[in-house]
Amino acid sequence: MLNYSVFVNNKDLTEKFAKYSKIYGIIFMILGVLGMLFPNIMSLSTAYFIGWLMLFSSIVTAMQTWQVNKKDWLGWIKALLFLIVAILILVNPLSGVIALGILFTAYFFVDSAINFSLAFSLKPASGWWIALLNAILSFAIGLYFFYAIADPIKTLWLVGLFVGISLFFDGVMLLALASAAKKEE
Repeated sequence: MLNYSVFVNNKDLTEKFAKYSKIYGIIFMILGVLGMLFPNIMSLSTAYFIGWLMLFSSIVTAMQTWQVNKKDWLGWIKALLFLIVAILILVNPLSGVIALGILFTAYFFVDSAINFSLAFSLKPASGWWIALLNAILSFAIGLYFFYAIADPIKTLWLVGLFVGISLFFDGVMLLALASAAKKEE
């Protein structure tokens, strides 16, 4: 978590923050626009990404259980659970997208809380309000997901669209914070 006091009188850190925030802000904005233009593709890509992560987690958990304690049945159950979820998502990504819709509802509410905290920790800095705006936007997306998640067809484009919107505004926030950091130097 960023803290405004860390940047005070630390020109090198402020310059690094500004440089990398611009780079990542632009990348996030590009990904966000692609997600908004092609929400179904973004949704399926997200589901496949999560599926592959779960498969990798299954393998790593099984390897760790094998190496540390072969009799650890909870470790084996966890590896099996990761594997089953990975297979379900990779074989039927649409059901994975629906599950992701439910998870993203929770994600956007948590993201909102984190961004509210970030905004108020940066408050003396110019541009702190962009983090507040991002927090409000994440909260609104979470609410919309919460009420629209019952329709599976809507969920397919909602996941990609709102992930795209969130990524875009995360990029805007990073660019604004980078600009504000440059002004603070």
